[in-house]
Amino acid sequence: MKIAISCETAADFNRELIEKLNVHVVPFQILLGDENKFDGEITTDQIIEFVNKTGILPKTGAVNIAQFDEYFGNLKKSYDAIIHVSLSSELSSTFSNAQRSAEQMKNVYVVDSRSLSTGIALLVLYARSLVEKGLHADNIYNLLLKRVQYVQASFALKRLDYLYKGGRCNSLTYFGANLLKIRPQIIVKDGKMISGKKYRGSFDHVVKSYCKDTLEQFDNPDLENAFVTYTTAEPEVVDIAVGFLKDRGFKNVYVTRAGGTITSHCGENCLGILYINDGGVE
Repeated sequence: MKIAISCETAADFNRELIEKLNVHVVPFQILLGDENKFDGEITTDQIIEFVNKTGILPKTGAVNIAQFDEYFGNLKKSYDAIIHVSLSSELSSTFSNAQRSAEQMKNVYVVDSRSLSTGIALLVLYARSLVEKGLHADNIYNLLLKRVQYVQASFALKRLDYLYKGGRCNSLTYFGANLLKIRPQIIVKDGKMISGKKYRGSFDHVVKSYCKDTLEQFDNPDLENAFVTYTTAEPEVVDIAVGFLKDRGFKNVYVTRAGGTITSHCGENCLGILYINDGGVE
């Protein structure tokens, strides 16, 4: 059985990994003022520059049913089955749209990642490893569902501007954080973004504390794969996060830059470490 592995641009794969893993990706839409673009047509830096210049927050558009109909239909011309891993249903209607499209086709399986960014990518990597072992699409789908709950996705943020403007944190939290110069940790739990620990100080100091705390809190990692994903960060700050993961013993540490969808909601100066926290599977 020839199986396609698929996700949306919210998974924050870089081009190199997409090509290496033969992953198929369908884009979200991003609205910058009156200009509508597909995620991938516009860079992270262009989004941040637009917001800094205009004060207008980008809007993201879910992948709709018609897009999925065309996308899945094209893939089915070359593949017997499709495993599609989608952005959390708590954050977007994209999963529902993908599922409704898949119901009209045979052997199209849609997984609600209950995560975002490279939390999705971790499940895609696992799916790819199962395809290479020769498993049937049914088995791959069920094994993915079992691991969803163990994806550790979290980020450290320097400011809450984008989350506040996008309605994902209230005004009291926003103004309090800015007044006290608090740098919050955002954790994805039950498919939603919630506030974690709070830090103060320079961003490099925050990232050190965040990485240490995260690895202590989520202390049963599958050491096969981990991601460092960021919107903007100085190279030395990214290196700090990579160093923590390598010291912990992760075999593959991938560094990716967040794309347009995630940047539109989290903004600049955002960095996360992501891995599956279930000790690995046999």
